Amino acid sequence: MSFPRRTALTALPLAALITGAVAGCNPDRNSPVGSGDEDSLRFSWWGNPERAETTQAVIDLFIEQNPEISISTEPGDISGYFDRLATSVAAGDEPDVITMGGAYPAEYAARDVLLDLATVSEHLDLSEMDELALTNGQVDGVQIGVTTGINAPGMVANPELIAAAGLELPDVETWTWQDYLEIATAVSENTEDGTVGSGMVLDHDSIDLWARQRGEILYTEDGQIGVSPETVEAFFEFSKELIDSGAAASAEVLVELTDVGPEQTLMGQGRAAFMLTWSSSLTALSTAAGTDLEIVKIPGEGDEPGVWLQSSQFYTISARTGSPETAARFVQFLVTDPEAAKLILTDRGVPAVESVRQAILEDLSLTAQREVEYISALSEMELQPTWIGPAGSTAVEEITPRHQTSVLFRDATPAEAAASWHAEATAAVAG
Repeated sequence: MSFPRRTALTALPLAALITGAVAGCNPDRNSPVGSGDEDSLRFSWWGNPERAETTQAVIDLFIEQNPEISISTEPGDISGYFDRLATSVAAGDEPDVITMGGAYPAEYAARDVLLDLATVSEHLDLSEMDELALTNGQVDGVQIGVTTGINAPGMVANPELIAAAGLELPDVETWTWQDYLEIATAVSENTEDGTVGSGMVLDHDSIDLWARQRGEILYTEDGQIGVSPETVEAFFEFSKELIDSGAAASAEVLVELTDVGPEQTLMGQGRAAFMLTWSSSLTALSTAAGTDLEIVKIPGEGDEPGVWLQSSQFYTISARTGSPETAARFVQFLVTDPEAAKLILTDRGVPAVESVRQAILEDLSLTAQREVEYISALSEMELQPTWIGPAGSTAVEEITPRHQTSVLFRDATPAEAAASWHAEATAAVAG
């Protein structure tokens, strides 16, 4: 069950770099950074040219409403974004408003780089935001990040391929992982070679899903490993069973396809009936596959739902900004203004405010509407909260595929791999 990182991040081994860079930064935390002008802001983010165009349009709209304010942008490619940020923080020259993802907000917050947003609550009202999306941006109960948009694990299905195999989708309100294994195996058996039922391999984020369905959790609120070795073992066992049964492609194929773009996945190639992935992938996968895909409830969602609402990215504010109130007003605009939302749409995740979701719905494609509807339905459920990954969680993301691969290639038993994973993951988050 391979699904991309919780944000759009590529896993980068930067924890040590950040630790060293921030520890060596200017000790005078009262020296203002950013533009140094309370009516001017510097705003950093990452993305492609299309996002750059959209972002500039949103900024232009904000300045049209607030002509006394100026904003300079500092976009970057994700591959070098956090290296550059670490350098600017070390030099005491970070932007006023900083886009972040993954475990980076927690790592920077621990070093007093980020503003406690409660201090600017008069200008940043998050009361209408989905509660779980709000807590996503908290570290030790302190609000240091604002969700740009929501993402959630979901099962993407190709109804056309399932029908071509002479099968029907099971009742997705009640289906189990055993049901999933059976229909995925049947798809593989009743379609041409190279086409499979399950186009994924269990990976790091899937451990969290698997754990939550069993009353556990990958990371506890205090930043510890909250999943037992036994649960990880069962997770590795099922991962192996998908391959052994023929429900999934071979280990060699799946490992090659880890972290590839939508068009390179088996689902994107039209060669898989199911793929556990992030809800925000539905449109890209549908476009790549050239068919109308659906997103449905994940198997095994019983009394203990495993799915969670995950922030795609976060807007944070430097603790040393000379423009805290202006920065707060800008972030408020980014996440709650309906006209800004009509420009952004779902580029940074599905909006975390229901009224904003409804404002953009008619402007979205059919598949994007399904993403929004899926998130809105989850927002009404009682789900377990999630928190920004603790410092060290970036290392755990690298530990997981190593042990997963050892199981798939029969270099270790699920029990051996689970014990090793648990020991290494526990040490990683312990610092």
